[in-house]
This record gives sequence, C-alpha cells and structure tokens, in this order.
Amino acid sequence: MPPSLTRPAGLAVAALIAVLPLSAVSCSATQKAIDCGNTAVSVGTDLSQLGSAYNNSTNDPAAAGRAMSKLKTDLDKLGKNAGNTDVSKAVTDMRTQADKAQQAMDAKQVPDLGPLGDAAGNLTKVCTG
Repeated sequence: MPPSLTRPAGLAVAALIAVLPLSAVSCSATQKAIDCGNTAVSVGTDLSQLGSAYNNSTNDPAAAGRAMSKLKTDLDKLGKNAGNTDVSKAVTDMRTQADKAQQAMDAKQVPDLGPLGDAAGNLTKVCTG
C-alpha cells in the first residue's frame, strides 16, 4: 500500500487555519498570518490532491504527476511572494522534498511522501511559532 500524505497534510492545514485568528491579534504577526494563510490554502489543497492522486494511481497514473506539478508551481509562487524569511525557508524545504518525491516517481519507484508531510508540519511550526 502506498504511503499516504492526506492525514499529515490535513493536520498541517488544520493547525495553520486554527492559529491564524490568534496570530492576527498582534500587528507584528499580521504579515506572517497572511503569508501562512495563503500557504495553507494553496499548498494544503495541493498536498491533499497529491495524496489522493497517488493513492488512486492505479486508476489514473498521470494524476500524481499533474498534482506534483501543481504543488511545485504553487510552492515556487509562494516562495517568491512570501514576505517572511522563515516561511520562505519552510516553502523551500517543501520544494526540496517535492523534488525528491518527483525523482522517485520519474524513476518508477514508490516515493516516500513522509518527508513531504514532515515539511508541511515544519511549515505549521513556522506559522505557529
């Protein structure tokens, strides 16, 4: 059974969404909350789609590739637009893990999606820290 990314991604998104109202209380945290909110929406959706596509790869083998491409494109956009250094670093770490998973997929190997889920968890820590 292929590793699933759905649960770690869902937990990361839920944690980000839960903390946004608390982060927005202070003025210094407003930009960080906005960056993390945008990241949570875009990347969380992409991670969920990737996990679902990979878990259903026997029905549509190309879906995982499309989902990975979307994730990487959104990570690139978020990395360029993030105004917070910590958020930018977390996005870069996620991009690195996405690249590793993509390499495994390209080599027709089972990608280890755990590190990508861990990178999403790290992004949550950055946003809630």
